[in-house]
Amino acid sequence: MIHKKKILVVGGTGFIGYHLCKEALKKNWAVTSISKKKPKKIRSLSKVKYLICDISKKNQVSKLSNNFDYVVNLGGYVDHKNKNKTYNSHYIGCKNLAEYFVGKKIKSFIQLGSSVEYGSVRSPQKETNITNVKKLKSIYGKSKLLATNLLINLYKKKNFPVTILRLYLAYGPYQDINRFIPIIIDGCLRDTSFNSSKGTQKRDFIYISDVIDIIIKSLNSEKTNGQILNIGSGRPIKLKKIIKCIKKIIKKGKPIYGKISLRKDEILNIYPNIQKVKKILKWNPKVEFTVGLKKTIQYYKMHKIK
Repeated sequence: MIHKKKILVVGGTGFIGYHLCKEALKKNWAVTSISKKKPKKIRSLSKVKYLICDISKKNQVSKLSNNFDYVVNLGGYVDHKNKNKTYNSHYIGCKNLAEYFVGKKIKSFIQLGSSVEYGSVRSPQKETNITNVKKLKSIYGKSKLLATNLLINLYKKKNFPVTILRLYLAYGPYQDINRFIPIIIDGCLRDTSFNSSKGTQKRDFIYISDVIDIIIKSLNSEKTNGQILNIGSGRPIKLKKIIKCIKKIIKKGKPIYGKISLRKDEILNIYPNIQKVKKILKWNPKVEFTVGLKKTIQYYKMHKIK
């Protein structure tokens, strides 16, 4: 009898979690999601087992089944202004999960890291760039880097099969309105005037299917164990160019440039060097930005943004 792979997706009700669960189901894996809330109706998948669990509470994590092949941690509080919830979910939550699964026979533990862990390191940022937690200004960045350091330490000391995927900016269908691209698409679809910065910042955006592709490849490769991998397209683009591109595709929208000031500590250019993930996983991004943008816009045309 063929063993059916079992995956636990922490934060399976979110944007990336939804797409990962969907792909895992296509592969005929048994999928369990844990999160603090039930999924939105539009992101609910009938064959996924949804459990309510607060990973920042050790006693709740200890009640989980340990019968999983893979664990992917996408969990964490979205509003980073709340320092306690951000720290507790992104660091303490990760710590609780790692300490619970370190003694279990899982094949792979994927931690979704963040480009914020690099702080003010000049782009293109490399995995070899080392950042001191104390130098990071945001509690989100500190929490993520603390989690990375903890997990890499567990790999070195106990051979915990962990991979850190340092994500830049993902986009695509089913993303909430609280992110840059959906906000701009919404404004253009409504054909309303909306404020923007001058848009001189360069950022790296990667389409959601490419993100999921890397996660799946990492789960199935022992070569990524103990590694930090940058996840992005490797092709930074100015925000103003993105706004213009969305406006051109939709043929509506009235952005007012320069109305939003840049933060004093805002870094103009943030993008990764992705040679390491290309080499280890023989991976290349498949979805060109404009193609992904058109797919995303088509989704929001069909589904009212909430």
